[in-house]
Amino acid sequence: MNEKKPAGMSEAMQTEAIAEDNASLDTLSSLEIITRINENDQTVAQAVQRVLPQIAEAVELLVEALGNGGRLFYTGAGTSGRLGVVDASECPPTFGTPHEMVQGIIAGGRVALFHAREGCEDKDWMGARDLVRRGLRSGDVVCGLSTSGRTPYVLGALRKAREVGAKTIAVYCNPEGSVGQLADVAIVPVTGPEVVAGSTRMKAGTAEKMVLNMLSTATMVRLGRVSGNMMTNMKISCEKLRYRATRIIMQRLGVDEDEAWRLLAESKDDLAAIPGLQ
Repeated sequence: MNEKKPAGMSEAMQTEAIAEDNASLDTLSSLEIITRINENDQTVAQAVQRVLPQIAEAVELLVEALGNGGRLFYTGAGTSGRLGVVDASECPPTFGTPHEMVQGIIAGGRVALFHAREGCEDKDWMGARDLVRRGLRSGDVVCGLSTSGRTPYVLGALRKAREVGAKTIAVYCNPEGSVGQLADVAIVPVTGPEVVAGSTRMKAGTAEKMVLNMLSTATMVRLGRVSGNMMTNMKISCEKLRYRATRIIMQRLGVDEDEAWRLLAESKDDLAAIPGLQ
């Protein structure tokens, strides 16, 4: 048994605080519970809005790095790690990026995507090791995701990034979090106590997801992987995307559906090969 008190736990963390106005949650009806959750969720967008300048700064950093051949690594534990993996995995089909351009790394590896491996987040050396295994180098960007702002795994990853000369971004929800000290850009949407005390997969996790949506989408728009507001670089891998591509061709080129299907077939489902579409 580890009887040593975790470092920094004596400091107040807003995401771990107990909201007194939700203290009677277990006495409420189903509708009342979800209403309370919904009311709390409405404050998340406002928290993210307050850090838009920092998000924009991070986008500028990413545009420069990725535009010069660098890569983006999301790194985190638990919910934060899973959110990073999800955002990274969406970039190739949505924006036609190489799979190595945006990568998600979760403490505990692939197994942790499906089964909680909470102990791995306490090992800072694992955060560094996992980046080394991906060939981290100067010119890359590491984005550390930690709702608490003090996850050892993320701290280890950010330290390694600075050691090799990579740029760093930190996304966390506690102003007291120490990960910001290792970041070139710190993004801190303060979401406060959760409806269920300490369950940061809720408001804090939602805030992280919103920030990641902005980081990857705005970066890809700036890199020219979106035309107008259409996904003209997406990879077509199913009928849903083939139909979506057809509508994009019709809209961008002003042709009818039959001509759009013909152009798509002629390009062998490669939107980038269709003249005038980009």
